Amino acid sequence: MTETPFIGVLSDTHGYYDPGLDDLFAGAAGIVHAGDIGDHGILARLRGLAPLTVVAGNTDLPYEGLDLPWEAEVEIAGLRIIVCHIGASLMGRHDPLREGFDLVISGHSHKAAVEWREETLFLNPGSAGRSRFGQPRTAALVDVRNRRPEPRIVLLA
Repeated sequence: MTETPFIGVLSDTHGYYDPGLDDLFAGAAGIVHAGDIGDHGILARLRGLAPLTVVAGNTDLPYEGLDLPWEAEVEIAGLRIIVCHIGASLMGRHDPLREGFDLVISGHSHKAAVEWREETLFLNPGSAGRSRFGQPRTAALVDVRNRRPEPRIVLLA
């Protein structure tokens, strides 16, 4: 029996790497970090788990030797994905439904959200960093079945 491919999704780590992400994202087809990283060591750790797609967030300073884009397009496990830290700014430049994206990932709000718009999934994994703004710490897993994303928000301890 073939395992269902999945994508690990996180945002707003703000310099904190939760060691539980190692197990949560083990075996992922890819990982997406939607910005506000805070420490480039987090990226190295995530790259050790799976191929990584990452965008800069509004609090990310330019890291020497890293040229993080404000948005990225990637295909993982057959899904066409677009990523940007602030979803509203992405929508000002793109029409993900018309452009045929399967999954739109953003962060910034520290509040996990899952919304379907027609056949496109809009996902905010919430914040995987230290708790802020009274929000729980979360990440997301996106199972991919028959080229369709099936999201799960995961509470981090």
